[in-house]
Amino acid sequence: MKHLSTLLIAALFPILLSSQILVPQVDSISLRDGEKIPADVYLPAGWTSGPVILIQTPYNRLWYHFGLPLGIGTDIDSSEYAIVIVDWRGFYGGAGAAYVGAPSRGEDGYDVVEWIATQTWSNDTIGTWGPSALGKVQYQTAKENPPHLVCICPVVAAPQFEYQEYFPNGCYRTEFVEQLDGLGYGMSPFLLGNPVHSNLWQFGVENPNFYPDSIRVPALMIGGWYDHNTELMVDFFAAIRAQSPASVQNQHRLLMGPWIHGGHSTAAVGTGQQGELFYTNAVGWNDSLAMLFFDYYLRGISNGWNATPYIQYYTMGQNTWNNTPAWPPAGMTPVTLYFHSDTTMDAAAPASSTGSLSYLYDPNDPSPTVGGPTLRQDLEQGPYDQTDSVESRSDILTFTTATLTQDVVVSGNIVVHLEITSDKYDTDFCVRLCDVYPTGESMLVSDGVYRMRFRDGFNATDTNGMIPNQHYSVDIELPNTSIAFLAGHQIRIDVASSNYPRFNRNMNTGQAMYPLPLSSAGDTLVNPQIANNTIYTNNVYASHVIIPMNAWPLAVEEPVTQTAWSVFPNPAENYIEVFNPSAENTTYTLYDPAGRKVREQVANTNTTRILLGGLANGVYILQASNESGISSKEIVIQR
Repeated sequence: MKHLSTLLIAALFPILLSSQILVPQVDSISLRDGEKIPADVYLPAGWTSGPVILIQTPYNRLWYHFGLPLGIGTDIDSSEYAIVIVDWRGFYGGAGAAYVGAPSRGEDGYDVVEWIATQTWSNDTIGTWGPSALGKVQYQTAKENPPHLVCICPVVAAPQFEYQEYFPNGCYRTEFVEQLDGLGYGMSPFLLGNPVHSNLWQFGVENPNFYPDSIRVPALMIGGWYDHNTELMVDFFAAIRAQSPASVQNQHRLLMGPWIHGGHSTAAVGTGQQGELFYTNAVGWNDSLAMLFFDYYLRGISNGWNATPYIQYYTMGQNTWNNTPAWPPAGMTPVTLYFHSDTTMDAAAPASSTGSLSYLYDPNDPSPTVGGPTLRQDLEQGPYDQTDSVESRSDILTFTTATLTQDVVVSGNIVVHLEITSDKYDTDFCVRLCDVYPTGESMLVSDGVYRMRFRDGFNATDTNGMIPNQHYSVDIELPNTSIAFLAGHQIRIDVASSNYPRFNRNMNTGQAMYPLPLSSAGDTLVNPQIANNTIYTNNVYASHVIIPMNAWPLAVEEPVTQTAWSVFPNPAENYIEVFNPSAENTTYTLYDPAGRKVREQVANTNTTRILLGGLANGVYILQASNESGISSKEIVIQR
């Protein structure tokens, strides 16, 4: 667990700045096999009896002395709930009670819930809360159906253990499992010993951990579009809405925000800062809704929770909260955008029968991971600009739309279809979806991978090496998201053959993927070869992306044919003067450094003044559009 201390210190840094330390009551809970685990009990001043929120953690309950979640912080006396925090057996205070699989984590949770119900400070009304592993154990506890468990609130978590979670499209998630090993879970030996799907995966791992019909209490699931558990959460929410007991199906809720998984740095579920972007109106939504949820079920407050939408979700770009009864939301239409040999991307199928583009992939110099749904604490999480470290390299192809003339709202799964050849016996294809800002940043939205030996399936009998230079096709489905690509922006698909260390590096040999010793096999290269990989962009083999969107603009920005126009002063302080010889019915739109529209003005004269009052210093983009075309200029505001 060598990474755990720094992981938790980073996560709790804002709380650690406070000099106040909470001092809980410490108790010991006897489990059904006679083993004991410690419990910290936080009771508000003057507390006699009332509802309880339980947190079960493998990350050391003592850290909560510095502050409690759900907005409570160190002000426990203002809480309407008693808080109980226990260490998992086998971890920290529970290390003396070794975990051997029986009793299960869920059975331990059952015993803790029922112990709480016997305490004088509990009114027998108990809910659970927690992120990640602290969320997964809530499902396991609910599955055991403890009589006094009333509701659960898992955050960035789902109960499944799936092959695709650890080997998406057959490719090992290197940094993810490394971090899990660092946290003490020790999963890599099993995973690297079972790198293909099998009966062991299906019947020994997957089936026992998918139990929507066993969730008999209301669940509020909270997730994020930049989290690595997005697909598991969306799938499981749909399952409990359909398969949990009829009496509770309509009580489940899902909240999806513009959030990362968290666990290190200052970004977490519910913070505004996420990677290089900031979402002001998403701050604290997770805690606010969680408390409404608990108030309704644990305190019996008539706050309208029962009338809230089944799914509330955040659309990035437009930065709005929306709701839908089921996912994906209605109104999305699949639109196919084709890749072209000039690296553009549009709705017109290629006209030529010969187009293609190639690049070299060297496993010794892989395309680096920059942001995304990572977990390892030395990596950045969330939306980051790909232009400098990723798209500037020679081992990548970028396909970009023209500048959008209206907002394009995307909600659901995006599928990238590649027509390819390689001169090697195996290789990977990695794709990244990016939002290109008027100022040039290419901000990561989501990513995916496919290991080509698994193109026919993931069981051992399905795997098949490639024949060098033979044509193949592959579909890479990206995780669910909701984002508006704004007018003035562009949509981009990056295609490479690595995204490291997020995904294992393919050695391109077609031989063993994870050679012994298993202790280091997740990141081992043995005689790697450089692959020459080709993406086809013609009317015979047409690579493309299918995007669920509200509408594709009838027109996008065409090459500039406008008469030259000028702006003065630049840099500017309070205003700019625009001189345009072809100014009839010209619309001037000013975008701030984050790509947001901050001014729009229609002009019919050659000279137009645009006021800049209230705008911060920085680099802005001024776009002029009329019948002659569309063009843009960089404007600097400097006071």
